[in-house]
Amino acid sequence: QVLPKRWVVERTFGWFNQYRRLSKDYERLSEMSEAAIYAVMTRIMLRRLVS
Repeated sequence: QVLPKRWVVERTFGWFNQYRRLSKDYERLSEMSEAAIYAVMTRIMLRRLVS
């Protein structure tokens, strides 16, 4: 059964895979992975605001 908003999450994960640091699990600490996700999402949102 397809969930209503599942495509939103899958699209976001697809955006993450465009960035090398998030394409694989390079970080040892989960805090570093979380920081990288925040940085990428900030970059994505800023690009949308500018264009």
